[in-house]
Amino acid sequence: MQTLQKIKNEIKKAIIGHEKLIDSMLIALISKGHILIEGVPGIAKTTAVKALASSVDLEFKRVQFTPDLLPSDITGIEIYNPKTNEFQIKKGPVFTNFLLADEINRAPAKVQSALLEAMQERQVSIAEENFSLPEPFMVLATQNPIEQEGTYPLPEAQLDRFMLKVEVGYNTLEEEIKIIELLDNVQKINKVADVEDILRLQKEVKKIHIDEELVRYIAAIINETRYPKHIKLGEYIELGASPRATISLVNASKANAMLKNKDYVAPSDIIELIPFVLKHRIKLNYKAEADEIKKDLIIKEIIEAIDIP
Repeated sequence: MQTLQKIKNEIKKAIIGHEKLIDSMLIALISKGHILIEGVPGIAKTTAVKALASSVDLEFKRVQFTPDLLPSDITGIEIYNPKTNEFQIKKGPVFTNFLLADEINRAPAKVQSALLEAMQERQVSIAEENFSLPEPFMVLATQNPIEQEGTYPLPEAQLDRFMLKVEVGYNTLEEEIKIIELLDNVQKINKVADVEDILRLQKEVKKIHIDEELVRYIAAIINETRYPKHIKLGEYIELGASPRATISLVNASKANAMLKNKDYVAPSDIIELIPFVLKHRIKLNYKAEADEIKKDLIIKEIIEAIDIP
């Protein structure tokens, strides 16, 4: 899959380290998913999204989420034209291929919900009319940790529409030195793919073979989050993962295999992505917070408890 490797190489011109983030963006892109990127400010979350958009000849728009933002600022609005004495539709920035929802949790739930229909049905309703979004369409949202001031937690329905959630941390010392060196040697990101390339990859990824036993393994992993029977920490789960999580894990695993230039899914392709698919979909109860139980620990126990085919 030379196209994917070319895109990856171009992104690496702007991003030092963060290999998982780069791979996750590509996985979401070719499997028609959306990605949520969480991390403290200043660690190149937005730069990574821009680099992806720059390497692919697709339309890119950015919305800076703020507390005073309105849903119509994203989707669009019906306005009255006094010259023609008619109402006209003014489309919002959601009508694009790549939508960067920057610091999405800086806006309240009402604004965040403006993306629900677009992310799931790939259409937008304005003034009782439905408008299809262009293909491909992908939401790449960045958010700050919810512990920071001025942030709003994303509703469960919103979180569930993100195929993957990637938590980005600080670079290593060596990577930090490379970042400083990059300041004086900025490389231009070239467009190495177009819309036809991406649509072709989205079709080809569906042909990646996944064994029936691996499908059952994925279903068992998801089921354990809802009805925990094999783990000790199940009492801390308030809400398990939805069927959308099952679909996301299957599709993401196929894309992960394609990224590794394989035509079949191996168990490792699935296991690598389980935390990215489940962490934002599992909701813990108050007892977990009191006992300082983290989602990472529960997901690790689930992976260890379910037999790998």
